[in-house]
Formats: sequence, structure tokens, C-alpha cells
Amino acid sequence: MKLTLGKIFIEDVQFGKDTKVEGKTLFINKDELLDAVGESEYIDNIDIDITHPGDEVRITPVKDVIEPRVKVDGPGGIFPGMINKVQTVGSGKTHALKNVAVVTAGKIVGFQEGIIDMTGPGAEYSPFSKTHNIVVVANPREDVKQYDHEAAVRQIGFKAANFLGELAKNLTPDEEITYETLPLLQGVEKYPDLPKVGYVYMLQTQGLLHDTYVYGVDAKKIIPTFMYPTEMMDGAIVSGNCVSACDKNPTYVHQNNGIIEDLYEKHGKEINFVGVIVTNENVYLADKERSSDWTAKLTEYFGLDGVIVSQEGFGNPDTDLIMNCKKIEEKNIKTVIVTDEYAGRDGASQSLADADPKADAVVSNGNANEVIVLPPMKKIIGMTDYVDSIAGGFDGSLREDGSIEVEIQAITGATNETGFVKLTAKEY
Repeated sequence: MKLTLGKIFIEDVQFGKDTKVEGKTLFINKDELLDAVGESEYIDNIDIDITHPGDEVRITPVKDVIEPRVKVDGPGGIFPGMINKVQTVGSGKTHALKNVAVVTAGKIVGFQEGIIDMTGPGAEYSPFSKTHNIVVVANPREDVKQYDHEAAVRQIGFKAANFLGELAKNLTPDEEITYETLPLLQGVEKYPDLPKVGYVYMLQTQGLLHDTYVYGVDAKKIIPTFMYPTEMMDGAIVSGNCVSACDKNPTYVHQNNGIIEDLYEKHGKEINFVGVIVTNENVYLADKERSSDWTAKLTEYFGLDGVIVSQEGFGNPDTDLIMNCKKIEEKNIKTVIVTDEYAGRDGASQSLADADPKADAVVSNGNANEVIVLPPMKKIIGMTDYVDSIAGGFDGSLREDGSIEVEIQAITGATNETGFVKLTAKEY
């Protein structure tokens, strides 16, 4: 499967009379965007705001972050099973508006939505402080159930990103990159002397409001399966979960998975990147055993020499991570796990809830329990009255002057486990 990704680099976003891209500026007619996202029986009001890197702005509570993309050529459409009909994507040509993100916010759904500061110390922890953000603030009607609230806001975000992505369809990209994964036997024949490497992509599905969708299907309902890496670039996997903000994978991360991009960079040179095995994270032991058994079986079936496994979330999913690692290693396949740590505020506690001697190659993306003070901002997009109760917050987190003392797990993307972060750990 071959996909050419065309990148259109945007340097500014403004409200304007017409919705268009002119030069390096994205202009948005607010009413047109509101019409595009439509109304929902579960949503009381929707507003649109814009913020830029360096602005003294705090966005919170953040639900999802999405990059505007559009299919230019090839089957299917962006976000299949969500916005467009179910059809296999990942081939042909796709355009993306880079440096731009749709951010959904508004009244909190659960207790684990996050914070994006566009400047100050918090901005150094979130990759989305560097994007021009179109913030869709959607607040629910009274007595709406959490699941209906989350689903409504999720669809609003995809509709907004889909509408803006269409602007890129007839634009000439500033840069084009072609990604290709051949069918297994052809790929092995083409690179017979290179080690065959795969990526085990663990998706957060562990419990209520912990949902990730694959072609519109809640990944709780899937068994581990093979996907071409380029399918993710077209939005085949999207976020719908309310886990800790620091290490959830917003839809933007699924679209721009750095592990996939790095493996492609080395494909045909140092390794033969065979593809992606998508698996879930489960609550019950029997389900964990089933999924990890299937994951290990697939790595053996594809004849892999090495595997990278990335986790989403922490705690209970640590067991899924270690099960995957242990069982793959028992197939004599070299395995590297990518995770973050919850090592206590002093860094002295056990980092993961589970462990095994076979998990001896680990990439860490930081300690989510690290405490930070976020200074007051001139403008709040959303609301902060919930801060004391979110994951990473505590009684007194929100101070009278508007500053916030929290663990960095409250910051969107701070310790993302695909490596879409600035933090890591070094061995001395």
C-alpha cells in the first residue's frame, strides 16, 4: 500500500469573511465553520476561538486534538467509519494542513481532560502549544449522559477538521512524502538481508470512557489485527477516550505517529518495516491473556526479528504492556517497549505497575508525577473550575490568582507514549 502525504505549511490562522487558505494564512468564516459542525441534541452551545503559539492563553479542559486532512486521490475518506463511509484507506494521496490543529474543549466529560498553555512553563510540555489552534468549545445540555456528551463533542471535532481539511484538496503541497509497505512476501523478497521489524500499537480501551475507534469500531471489540501503517495517516484510528491527558493519544497523534514515521525513515535502509499490529488494553485477565496471545502469535506469523511496543495510559494497562513484551520475547523476537512513568513526585517509586526481566529494553517519555506551577494567563478558553479534581490535580491546585499547581499528567501530551513529546530518560 502506497500513500503520498502532501504537507501545506500554515503560518497564521485568522477569522475572515471567507474560509480559505491564502498564501500561508488560513482564514476562517466563523459562521461557516459553525454551520459545518452543525447542531446536536446533546449540545447547548458551541463557540469557536483561535489561539497561536506564544499567546497568553490557557485552553482547558481539552478533549481531543485533530489535524485537518483530506483525501485527494484514492479510496475512502478521512476518518472512515466516523465522518466518511467505511472503506479501507491509506493509499493514494492525502493533503494535510500542518502547524494547525482543531482542539475540542468545553465542560468536562469525565475527570481526565487536559490543559494546553500556549506560553510559559506549561507550553514546554505540550506539543500543541506550537500549533495554531482552532478551539471548538462545546457545552452540553443539562442532564446529558457522559457517553452522549463525549460522542457529540468527538463528532463535532471531526466535522470541524474535515471541513477545514477540504480547503487543502486543490492546494499545491509545500512538501510531499511517499510511504509504501509492500505485501509481506514481496517486502521480504525486496529486502531479504534486512531485519523484519513490526510495531505493536496498543490502544486505550480499558474501562468506561476509555475508548479508541478503529474504522468506527470501539477497539474493545476487536482482537489484535494487522494494519498498513498508512491507514493511520488517513484517520482510521481516532481517539474517544478520557484518560490522563499526559499520555492519551489524541487523534492528532494517531495521524502523526512518530514511531511509524521513524520506522519508515529507516525502511529499506536499516530495517524492513513490515507493518502494524493493532491491539487493545483490557480490564479482565482473560481478555488480557487473549489479546497478548494473539499479538505474540501475529509477530511470529509475520516472521518478525524485532518489535516496538507502545502503550497508552498507565497502571492497569502496564500489565498488557508487559504481557505483550514477555510473550513476544518468548518467540525469540527482540522487543522494545515505549512507555512513561508514574514514579512519584520524588521519582523514587516503582515506575510501572508490572514488570518482567524480559522487559529489558525500555524507552521512557518522562515521569507524569512531576509537579509544575502554571502561571496565570490573560485569557482562558474553556473553564478552570474543575482543576482540583482532574487527574494530576488536588485540593488547592487552582489558586486565587489563577495559577495552577498540578502534576504534568494534567498537561495534554506531556508524556505521550508514542514519543510525541520533548521528555525522555537517559541512563547515566
